[in-house]
Order: sequence, then structure tokens, then C-alpha cells
Amino acid sequence: MATLTVSYPLAAGSTFDRDYYLSTHLPLAQAAWGEFGLQSAEVLFPAAAPQPLAGMVILRFADQTGIDAALASPMTREVISDVPNFTNIAPVIFRADD
Repeated sequence: MATLTVSYPLAAGSTFDRDYYLSTHLPLAQAAWGEFGLQSAEVLFPAAAPQPLAGMVILRFADQTGIDAALASPMTREVISDVPNFTNIAPVIFRADD
């Protein structure tokens, strides 16, 4: 199993539409990357107290090769171009060495 996380760090003036993210963006990413071994996606939103992130997703792939293929696929451009529809935060992508 290989892990890719995408987080959205908060800053002054940040916006993040959770409903759009859950109903539209996440399904778009799952459809785009399913063929490359995406096995699960776990979304985390902050508790009520001040937090450093607006949210993050933990994406589990079968292996690192699947992550490479997913990120290199033409569908990834569509996933990335959807980001401004729910946030003005630049996502931070982290690959874990499982």
C-alpha cells in the first residue's frame, strides 16, 4: 500500500467549500485515479478549535507505481483545474514512503 496526502493550509482570507469538495471534487479524483490503483480516500476536516489546515485527504493506492501513473495521467489536469471551484488555497501534496 502507498499513501498520498493532499492538505490545504489555512491563511488569512482562505476559503474552502466542504460541500463542493465532498460532493464534486472527491468523486472526480476517485474516478480519475481508480484505474491506477486508488483503493480508498479518507477526508479529514479540523475540529472547532483553530487548526493549521482547512482539510486534508489521505489517498491509499496499491503501490507507488500507481501514484506515479495517477499523477502523470491527463485526468490529473482536470482534478487540479477543479481546485479553484472549492478553495483559494494551494494544495500541498505529500507522498509517504509506506
